[in-house]
Amino acid sequence: MVKTPHQKLLIIDFGSQVTQLIARRLRELSVYCEIHAFNKVNETFLKDFAPKAVILSGGPASVLDDNHPKPPAIIFDLDIPILGICYGQQIMMQCLGGKVERGVNTSEFGRAFVSKSGDKCDLLEGWFQKNEEQVWMSHGDHVSEIAPGFNVYATSPNAPYAIIGDEKKRFFAVQFHPEVHHTPHGKLLLKNFVKLSGFTGDWNMSRYRSQAIEKIKKQIGDKKVICGLSGGVDSSVTAILLHLAIGDQLTCIFVDNGLLRSNEADEVVSMFRDNYNIKLIHADEKNLFLNELKGKSDPEQKRKIIGKLFIDVFQKYASQIENVDFLAQGTLYPDVIESVSFSGGPSSTIKSHHNVGGLPKKMGLKLVEPLRELFKDEVRALGRELGIPESFIRRHPFPGPGLAIRCPGAITQQKLDILRQADAVYIDQIKKHNLYNEIWQAFVVILPVRTVGVMGDGRTYDFACALRAVTSVDGMTADYYPFSHDFLSQTATRIVNEVKGINRVTYDITSKPPGTIEWQ
Repeated sequence: MVKTPHQKLLIIDFGSQVTQLIARRLRELSVYCEIHAFNKVNETFLKDFAPKAVILSGGPASVLDDNHPKPPAIIFDLDIPILGICYGQQIMMQCLGGKVERGVNTSEFGRAFVSKSGDKCDLLEGWFQKNEEQVWMSHGDHVSEIAPGFNVYATSPNAPYAIIGDEKKRFFAVQFHPEVHHTPHGKLLLKNFVKLSGFTGDWNMSRYRSQAIEKIKKQIGDKKVICGLSGGVDSSVTAILLHLAIGDQLTCIFVDNGLLRSNEADEVVSMFRDNYNIKLIHADEKNLFLNELKGKSDPEQKRKIIGKLFIDVFQKYASQIENVDFLAQGTLYPDVIESVSFSGGPSSTIKSHHNVGGLPKKMGLKLVEPLRELFKDEVRALGRELGIPESFIRRHPFPGPGLAIRCPGAITQQKLDILRQADAVYIDQIKKHNLYNEIWQAFVVILPVRTVGVMGDGRTYDFACALRAVTSVDGMTADYYPFSHDFLSQTATRIVNEVKGINRVTYDITSKPPGTIEWQ
């Protein structure tokens, strides 16, 4: 747990898939908050964390089942505001003397409407300008009897206690999810909650920058730090923040694996070495990576090879720097949140992630992670505070294994060269149409098939490719971007005309879920 001087709100996580959205909405309101699993929050934790308010998240469990997750009973005696959401409402009622029932035909999933009931409530300031409010429901059980001291403020057809509260104790609960965008005025409800909780909105990137620099100076002292630099926004912000704090005590290592986008290596080296005067080692190991990947087509095998080689190469160049004590990483808050299920079991591994997680222990280094409190959008805001060019700040996410996972099947230099050219044309088209900042991630995949085509009067037998572009908030879910047919037609024409080796272009319209953003 990170100690911070900010006013703090605690989110107790019961396993909802959208708990992170609660934190994001609060951060957008300039409120510092942290998510902690229900089974990690006890009296000692609460004393140390000292929250100004608590939110109980949703979750997949039922309060009617044995061994269901509970918050610590002491939270209801802390004399601080509490908001229960979905399962959070139900467990709050059970703990305080209400009742929850499974019921028959009383489930609500998806869009629903709640109607005002009862007296005015500070939590609902600005709500019910019309007779109903749209919300997003996701519940099977429902509260059948509210706890003593609570009043009803809104109902829905299958949730007679959709919004309830005990204004004297500042306890509130809702059956729906205000954190999702399908509840249009959900952010306003959360804003009202933090307002009545006494938050002044002291969380901003200008203040975070100065505090982070002081914290780095205190942690590092006169020691040396090495940082793995990829050129993405996370590692870029990490490097520049460290450079501002400790100057020449920092050395960055840029591992060039030969799997980068067009001109990417030159851009990274130029920006950090030439513009920021940061000590930078350009580890050009293209041949090593490509030789090890030769003939490998399984995506997990490719990821593991690249991850192992990255660590080996990083360690090789890092060992050339004497008296290093720290390794810097661009770890973000979503990476450190301990996700839970109601059973406490592990979640499935969809695909292996590329990082340097094993390096600190292997190299005998201590970690410095200056971005560990931040979400992705906050990192971008901090980057602007640091004066990083918008082209780097707004750069689409790029996977650690690079083009290797955008090249299904065996990897060859020829296929990588074709892929780079096609990707450059695609991104150029997106930028020319002023769409780049609307899109979370866009890229080309070269497919492991060849197709027959006709160019001029001749037959071609070249590769097909797929275009991918998605919109997302945090990468957890995503929808395909609705390009016009004119845009797709123009882009396909340019790729076929300008990229030798491709004669067919397709567009991927799969959402996440069921697909993933990347193909492998």
